[in-house]
Amino acid sequence: MSTEKKFIPVMLTPFQNNGDIDYESLTSLTHFYINKGAKGLFANCQSSEMFDLSGEERLSLIAHIIKVSKGEVPVVATGNFGDNIEDQASFIKRVYELGVQAVILLTNQLVKLEEPESVLESNIMKLLDLTGDIPLGFYECPEPYKIIFSPELLSRLVKTGRIIYHKDTCLNIDQVRSKNELCKGEGRFGLYDAYMAHAVDSLKAGSAGLSCIQGNYFPELVVWLCKNYDNQGLEKQIQMTQNFFINTMEIMHEDYPKSAKYYLWKKGIIKSIYTRKTSNNYLSYKTKENIDRLEVMYNELMRVLDTKN
Repeated sequence: MSTEKKFIPVMLTPFQNNGDIDYESLTSLTHFYINKGAKGLFANCQSSEMFDLSGEERLSLIAHIIKVSKGEVPVVATGNFGDNIEDQASFIKRVYELGVQAVILLTNQLVKLEEPESVLESNIMKLLDLTGDIPLGFYECPEPYKIIFSPELLSRLVKTGRIIYHKDTCLNIDQVRSKNELCKGEGRFGLYDAYMAHAVDSLKAGSAGLSCIQGNYFPELVVWLCKNYDNQGLEKQIQMTQNFFINTMEIMHEDYPKSAKYYLWKKGIIKSIYTRKTSNNYLSYKTKENIDRLEVMYNELMRVLDTKN
């Protein structure tokens, strides 16, 4: 595992008010993540509203991000869409041909909710056989239902040499520790934690970095935490930052991703807060008020961090 901890944003998809993908805003958003210190990009994920995109839109979205990023950072993207394993393998190949570093597999597209982990493992092994030597990763996506790997299964899969990325959403620091311990030293593999309530502990436990929705509001703050999580001269500031993410989690999750789009729209990074999930631009006054208050809290924290560094 690299000692450098990396922030990998789960990218939003900007839309025009008519519901079409806004590629101009997507260009601005891609530059925004990179300029704020992101070390990679996770395209076509849940934050991207991937389930509301057509197959061709998914490919076009990924291709545009790769073109805009110009190799400054690696791009990973979800790719196992299809009614069966064979169809998923076919789409994975199309995604990989675009130039991604790895194609990410949604665990909930590989097994039914009630099926045992042995079925999940069997289906993954079939998919590995059908996709040659394409580097792959996993995403424990919460929708439509969440399928979490046991540490033991993740370890077995990583030992195949094909798995280089895992976006973890188990929300359990003990499981995160076990996953990191069992997968330690396995090639290019890295676990990226989505749960900011235990971000510092996760990084200390060996996670390669963070991949969280909070990075769609304050990427520079997630980057700061990845850089300073174990800095013994900044214990107070680190705890303040960790507490900020704990105390504001409910605000940042409320009406997401529209709330994050509202924040970015206010900054002039994207042109609309439209989401296909709700097919409109409406955001409640309460949510807007909370996001405005969130920015005040963020600015107060950044003054402390800037003063102490």
